[in-house]
Amino acid sequence: MNDAPEASAPDADLRAVLDRMADGFFAVDAGWRITYTNETGAAILRDAMADDVIESRDSVEGAHLWESIPDAVETEFYDRYHEAMETQEAVSFDSYYEPLDTWFDVRVSPSESGLSVHLRDITEQRELERQRERALHAVQRLYVVSSDRNRPFDEKLGSLFELGCEYLDVPNGFLTRIDEGTQHIEASHATHEALQAGESCPLDEAYCKRTVQVDDLLTVVDAAEEGWGDDPAFHRFNLGTYVGGRVEVDGELYGTLCFADTAARSKPFTELQQTFVRLLTRWVSYELERERAESQVQRERDRLDEFASVVSHDLRNPLNTAMGHVDLVAVDGDDDDHLEAAEDSLSRMATLIDDLLTLARDGAQVEDLTAVTLADLSREAWGTAETRDADLTVTVDRAVIRADRSRLRQLLENLFRNAVDHGGADVTVRVGALADGNGFFLEDDGPGIPASERDQVFESGFTTSDKGTGFGLRIVDEIASAHEWTVAVCEGTEGGARFEIEGVEFVDD
Repeated sequence: MNDAPEASAPDADLRAVLDRMADGFFAVDAGWRITYTNETGAAILRDAMADDVIESRDSVEGAHLWESIPDAVETEFYDRYHEAMETQEAVSFDSYYEPLDTWFDVRVSPSESGLSVHLRDITEQRELERQRERALHAVQRLYVVSSDRNRPFDEKLGSLFELGCEYLDVPNGFLTRIDEGTQHIEASHATHEALQAGESCPLDEAYCKRTVQVDDLLTVVDAAEEGWGDDPAFHRFNLGTYVGGRVEVDGELYGTLCFADTAARSKPFTELQQTFVRLLTRWVSYELERERAESQVQRERDRLDEFASVVSHDLRNPLNTAMGHVDLVAVDGDDDDHLEAAEDSLSRMATLIDDLLTLARDGAQVEDLTAVTLADLSREAWGTAETRDADLTVTVDRAVIRADRSRLRQLLENLFRNAVDHGGADVTVRVGALADGNGFFLEDDGPGIPASERDQVFESGFTTSDKGTGFGLRIVDEIASAHEWTVAVCEGTEGGARFEIEGVEFVDD
C-alpha cells in the first residue's frame, strides 16, 4: 500500500543513489505523510512505529509520521521537524531517541512540498565519546588521589579501589601478595566474603595464578563461557568477571591488583578501562617500592643512630677523662711540650667525634624551611666558630633566604672555621650575594685552595691541615644538598678560597 503523492517523491536517478546509502533517508509531504524511504530509513521508521501500524501496512510509505510514531511527538525530533517546516530553513541536530536506544545525527531540508530527512546512527560514536569522558574523569581522579602527599598509602589505595569499582562497574577491587604458593589479600574494597583483607588461599585455587603468568592483564568477561567452569578458582570464588595485573617490586613479583564480579559482563572491558587498570597497577608497584626503600633507609638511620650513641658513650667518656687529667697536670705548672701536643690531639679527637656524629645523626636532612636573614645568622655563626682575631665583612644585610636555620648556621660555622684553619688567625672573611642573584658566597684573603685539590675538598677525610678532621667541608656539602643547593669552590677576589652556594631561594622583604 502506497498513498504517497508523486510530487514529493525523488526521481528515479535520485532514488537509486539514496537506496545505496548506508544512512537512513525519508521524505514527508506537507501533511506529514511519508512519501519515500531508502532501505535503512524504512528499517528505522518501521522499528519506531507502533505495532498495530506495522501490522496494517505493507510499507511505511504513505503512513502519517506522527500518527504512526506517537512516541516521537513530545521529543526534539517533533519540535525540530516542525521548525524546519514552518521556517523553511534547514535544521541540523543530534538527539537521543529513547524507544530505539539510539543516537541520531539529523539533517532536515525543507521544501514547499515537505521535508527531506537524513538520519545517521551515531550511537557507537556517542558511546566512544562517553567512554573517553569517563576514562578521562577516572584518570584525573586517579592522579589527584595518587599525588596527594598528605594521605597515607592505605587510605589512597582504598579511594582508588572505590574509583576503580565505579569506573569498571564491578563490586570488588583487591590487592594480593603472593608468598610461597599462597595468595594473601592485603587490601580490598569488596562485597565478596572471600576477597576481604586478611583472607588467603592456595594460589592454585585463585584466578591470580594465571595473572602472574602473563605479561599484560588477564581479563575474563564470562568465566563459564571461557572455560573456567572446572577450574578450582571458579568453584572457590565463583567470579564471572575478572581483570587483573601483576604487581612487581624492584623487578620481583609481589602479587596482583584485581577487579572482579560474580556476574558475567555483557561486553568486554574497553581498552580505556584496561589502561586504567594498568596505570593503577604500576602506581601500586611504585608505592610499594617507595615504602620498601623508605623502610630500608629508616633501618639504616636506626643503625647510624645506634652507632652514634656508641661513639658518644664509648669514645667521649675516656676522651673526657684524658682531657681532665691533662688539665690537672697543666694546673700543677707542668709546661712540657709533650703535654701541649697531647692536649692538641685530644682536642682534635673531640672535634672529629663531633663531626662524625653530625654526619651520622643529621645526614642529608633538613627540617621545616623558614625565612632566615643571612647577615644576622652569619654574624651569629661567626661568634661561635672560634675565629680568634679574624675579621668578618657581610655585604648581604637585607638578604632573606628560605633555609633550615640550624643546619645553615652549621654550614656557615664550618666554612668560617675552615677559613681560619687555612688562612690564619688574622684572615678576613667576606659574605656576599652572587652577581646573578642565585645564591651567596663566602670567601677569604688566605692562601686559597690549589685548583688540583678543589675537586677533593668535599670528600670525607680530605684535609691539608694538621688540625683538620676532613669532615667539615663534607658536612657543608651535605647541608647544601639537603636544601637542594649546590656548593662549589673557586679562587676568591683576593686570591683566597671562595665557596659559592647556588640554587638558594631568596624571600622578598
